[in-house]
Amino acid sequence: MTRFDRYLLAQLTMLFGFFALVLVLIYWVNRAVVLFDQLIANGHSALVFLEFSALMLPNLVRMTMPIAAFAAAVYVANRLASDSELVVMQTTGYSPFRLARPVLMFGVLVGLMLSLLTHVLVPTSSAQLRQRQAEVTASATARLLREGRFLHPAPGLTFYVAEIAPDSTLKNIFLSDRRDQARNITYSARQALLVQDGGTTKLVMLDGMAQMFDTASRSLSTTSFSDFVFDIGALLISRTPGPPTPWEMPTRTLLHPDAETRARADYDRARFLQTAHERFSQPLIAAAAALIGFAAILLGGFSRFSLWKQVLLAVLLLIALKSLDNVMLERARREAAAWPLIYLAPALGFALAGLMLWLADRPAWTPTAWRRRRSLP
Repeated sequence: MTRFDRYLLAQLTMLFGFFALVLVLIYWVNRAVVLFDQLIANGHSALVFLEFSALMLPNLVRMTMPIAAFAAAVYVANRLASDSELVVMQTTGYSPFRLARPVLMFGVLVGLMLSLLTHVLVPTSSAQLRQRQAEVTASATARLLREGRFLHPAPGLTFYVAEIAPDSTLKNIFLSDRRDQARNITYSARQALLVQDGGTTKLVMLDGMAQMFDTASRSLSTTSFSDFVFDIGALLISRTPGPPTPWEMPTRTLLHPDAETRARADYDRARFLQTAHERFSQPLIAAAAALIGFAAILLGGFSRFSLWKQVLLAVLLLIALKSLDNVMLERARREAAAWPLIYLAPALGFALAGLMLWLADRPAWTPTAWRRRRSLP
C-alpha cells in the first residue's frame, strides 16, 4: 500500500472503532436496563449480570458494525474534502476509483471481522446464553434467598425470610402453602437450610411450628417440630432449554442439516437457508455501506462548506438498501427457493457505489454541473 492508502485506512479504522464503541454502548445500555432488572430483582448476583452481558455482546457488535463502517467512511471522506486533501490527491492523478481503494480494503477488513462474528462467535454465545437463561430461571436458591420480601415461587406458595446469615442459614422464615383448597398449611421456623438432594431442592426447617386450617370445619390445628423437610424444588416451575434456534447452529448444519435436525418438529428449511445466507450477506452489506458513504461524498467535489446534501444522499441510500435487505430476508424466510434474493441488496449496494464513483470521475455528468449549465444565459 502507498502512504496515502495507509493514512486513509488508519483514519477509517480509528473512526470505525469509535463509532462501533458508541453504538454498542447505546444498544447495551438499552438492553442492560431490562436485563439488570430481571436478574438482580430475582436475587441473582452482579456476576450473573456481567456474564449475560458478555454473552450478549457479540450479537450487539454484529448489529452495529455495518452502521459504524458507514459512519466512519462518511466522516473521513467529509473531513478530507473539507480540508482539501481529496482535491490535492485528485490533482496528482488519483481517480475516484483509486481513492476508493483503501475504502474497499477497509470494507473487506470489516467484512472479515463480521464473518468471524456471524459464523463463530454469535452462534456460540447465543447457544451458551440460552443454556444459562434456562439454568438461571430454574435456580431455586436465587429465587428464594431474598431478605425481607414475600416471594411467590409457585402458585399458592408464599415464602419469606427475615435474615440470611453469612453461613447461608435462613433465620425466621415463613412458608404458606395454599395449593390445597380444603386445607391451608402455614410453616414458621427459627432457622432453615436449602439443601440439594437427588437433583431437587429441599427446605430443612428447624425449631418451628406448622399450622393447618381446615376450611370445611373451620378448625385450626398446630404442630411443633424440631426439624421438618419441605420439598420446595418440586414446586418450582422448571424450564429446560428448548431446541436451538437457527442462529445458534453452525453454518454447515444450516446448509446441510443432518437427519436428526430434519426430524425435528420445528425444522424449517426456508428459515435455515435464510439464516445461513444472511451470515454471508451481512459482511458484504457492511463493505458496500462503507463504499456508498465514501462515494457519495466524492460527488460533491471540493467545498469548504458542509457537504450535507451528499451526506443526506448517503444516508437515504443506506436506508433504502437496508429496507430492501429486510424485504428480501422476509421473502427468503417464507420460500426456501428465494435464498438468492438475499444477495440482491449487497449487489445493488456495490453497483450504486460504482455508479457514484463513475459519476465523480466525470464532473460534467453530476447534477451540480447540470444545474450550472442550465443557469448559464
